[in-house]
Amino acid sequence: MRREGIYSSSLSTWRRQREAGDLAALAPQRRGPKIDPNRAEILRIAQLTRERDNLQSRLAKALLIIDVQKKLAVLLGLPTDSTESP
Repeated sequence: MRREGIYSSSLSTWRRQREAGDLAALAPQRRGPKIDPNRAEILRIAQLTRERDNLQSRLAKALLIIDVQKKLAVLLGLPTDSTESP
C-alpha cells in the first residue's frame, strides 16, 4: 500500500467519510449531459429578448407609417393636429 501512496490513516479517513455519507463521489452518477439549473431562466431571457426585438420592429414600422401619413396630409392640404388652430 505504501508503494501506491495509500496509508492506513487514509483508509480510516475514507471509512469514516463513507459511514458519515460524505463520499458522494462514490455514488452512481447519471450518464449524459448535465441539466443546467439556470436553463428555465435562460430560456425565459431568450423569449423576452425575441419579444422585445419584435416589438421594436413593429414600433419602427408604426412610426414610419405615421410619418408618411403626416407628410401626405401636408401634401394634400388636410388639417393635422399640429396645424389646426383652436
